Amino acid sequence: MRVRLDVNVLDYLLIALYFATVIGIGFAARSRISTSLDFFLAGRGLPAWVTGLAFVSANLGAIEILGMAANGAQYGAMTVHYYWIGAVPAMVFLGIVMMPFYYRSRVRSVPEFLRRRFNGATQLLNAITFAVAQILIAGVNLYALALVMEALLGWPLPVSVVISAMIVLTYITLGGLSSAIYNEVLQFFVILAGLIPLTVLGLMKVGGITGLFDRVRQSTLGEGGLHSWAGMGTGENPMQAHWIGIVFGLGFVLSFGYWTTNFAEVQRALSARNTNAARMTPIIAAFPKIFIPLVTVLPGMIALVLFSDLGRGQAYNNAIPLLMRDLLPNGVLGVAVTGLLASFMAGMAANISGFNTVFTNDIWQAHLVRDRDDDYYVRVGRIATVVGVAMGVGTAFIAAGYSNIMNYLQALFSFFNAPLFATFIVGLFWRRMTPWAGFWGLLAGTLAAFASYILYKSGYVDFGTELNASFWGAGLAFAVDVVVSVVVTLVTTQKPQEELRGLVYGLSDVTIEDDALAGDARWYRSPVLLGTGALVLAAVMYGVII
Repeated sequence: MRVRLDVNVLDYLLIALYFATVIGIGFAARSRISTSLDFFLAGRGLPAWVTGLAFVSANLGAIEILGMAANGAQYGAMTVHYYWIGAVPAMVFLGIVMMPFYYRSRVRSVPEFLRRRFNGATQLLNAITFAVAQILIAGVNLYALALVMEALLGWPLPVSVVISAMIVLTYITLGGLSSAIYNEVLQFFVILAGLIPLTVLGLMKVGGITGLFDRVRQSTLGEGGLHSWAGMGTGENPMQAHWIGIVFGLGFVLSFGYWTTNFAEVQRALSARNTNAARMTPIIAAFPKIFIPLVTVLPGMIALVLFSDLGRGQAYNNAIPLLMRDLLPNGVLGVAVTGLLASFMAGMAANISGFNTVFTNDIWQAHLVRDRDDDYYVRVGRIATVVGVAMGVGTAFIAAGYSNIMNYLQALFSFFNAPLFATFIVGLFWRRMTPWAGFWGLLAGTLAAFASYILYKSGYVDFGTELNASFWGAGLAFAVDVVVSVVVTLVTTQKPQEELRGLVYGLSDVTIEDDALAGDARWYRSPVLLGTGALVLAAVMYGVII
């Protein structure tokens, strides 16, 4: 069922102003690009607060806005697991433990790190799977963006997809990562400006928090829709999930796999000006991440009690557009639509900038065309951007087949991120792990995740829900990857210790100079102190809806 928004001239003016600003930032960033480092990693010169906001904004795409609101409507308060156990601990771990290895090794991407730790085959396998994943996820963001354009203008979905893709393509091709990051900072504030009024008006409509809770109890979710951990021992909850699946599948494998190895996110931290700024990037991002459920999950629950056909004749993905249609006056509606457009553009820009970097550096330059001049690889990066967006247009129609795009996204994460995390974490802490163990473990884990999902979809295994299937599939992929890595390590030759310096825990590279800046020793720039604060705050939030 289509959702049509009643926009007027004021709304269109606000949207047009935003698009003009986005393109203007692209042109401004273009003048600063002289090397491939500028194009792919913003010259490694950005302060932590910029990269931190870009880090969280890059993730604040369709996954957060439509996907988490859809989850809020379908599963209720249990959706907060994606934030407080499914994001914050992994973001803190990335900042404190893993960013020093990424940043100080001076790699340009996660696959390049895998080449140095293992071998070229592992790099190529990860580069290919990452590139495929980013195109598929870009399609999700593009589909969500097109849904809003369709609701806004009444255009058919195919037209909306193509027009939306052209907007994102323009500013990334012009300014590379610098353009994407500065736009993501702007988009972070625009997104909040759109979602906060929507949430406030929604709560007023249902009689505040107390009124919402009363109406959720009377909905299809029942009392279980108001709790995060209740019924986890038996699986009797709206998500039909067991605490093992949540803690191990989501909280460990999926979460750590996504946040610590997904180059679309790590790339923002790699663009920071020094090691401490790189470490602070995901930790700064963790604080707003803790509170984002208030403007994503909560509106989804509000939509559930206001629209009786949600999840029946009306797709869960339409929870936010339906609220916008019925609650927001003109002017505020324009800001909200702009916020939605900004979120989807931020998400897709992260996917495409990650894709063009990995394709250019880890596939084209590393394995196909070596030793060309720097300008050549910048041109290849721009061409890869165009090709990536074009392929994203195609994959947008895959996402269109899912009533809840979050189910689709979690399946993708279990395929690609969970086995990569296993390979990465074992290789980081176990120096004995051999180059070919990295390759075969990653391949086996990926295939195991696919096999688990196929068995579920074909009815041979019953996991209850799509999300629960992703949790268990991710856990299986992780376990298979670790077992295969250990077995292959026992029958193959390890790398010399000197080649592993700076790449594994306990073997520092003494040739790397200290890059600390004045003020890095102050308490408010301490990754450990602020990271601990983020973990405590997330635990406190759980205490509210245990």
